[in-house]
Amino acid sequence: MKIVFASGNCGKLREASEIFEGFEIVPISAFSAWNAPDENGSTFLQNAVIKAEAAAKAAPDSVVLADDSGLVVPALDGAPGIFSARFSKEGTDAANREKLLAELSGKSERSAYFVCAAVLIFPDKTVFAAEGRCCGRIIESCRGENGFGYDPLFVPEGFDKTLAELSEDEKNAISHRGRAFRKLLTFKGSSL
Repeated sequence: MKIVFASGNCGKLREASEIFEGFEIVPISAFSAWNAPDENGSTFLQNAVIKAEAAAKAAPDSVVLADDSGLVVPALDGAPGIFSARFSKEGTDAANREKLLAELSGKSERSAYFVCAAVLIFPDKTVFAAEGRCCGRIIESCRGENGFGYDPLFVPEGFDKTLAELSEDEKNAISHRGRAFRKLLTFKGSSL
């Protein structure tokens, strides 16, 4: 079975393929009718729904998956939050991490959590939504080569390694995206 994923992020596409084992994950870019919508919601769930609805229009006979995720740092009043991918002026992973470290400089409170709001829309317009969280802390310098985004700075609760130091299987077992996606797989009545 195919699932059309409303994402162009290679890291997210890889994770979705690993979590939705046995399904073919097709990037939304395979559909010429796709126009990326403005993610102008005020929550992760609102932005995930915006993306999912736009993808469902571009791929109307498909099961569509969309998510919006990000890092929440209480010491920064919840930033970067829904602006995680565009936290810095440049909007690159490296620049976003650099800005995060600069904003946390001198702060002893470094707790943080990742949030993922995920939405599945079926061709009959049935919608399922789920949220996953992964709690931990931000360290002072990057460690690890795996993962993407803020993974090299984030040590999950109960671990001494960053998400970027964990194997893909280890990360997917505890990550916010893994938790949200697995919830989607277990909805009663889901035809997945």
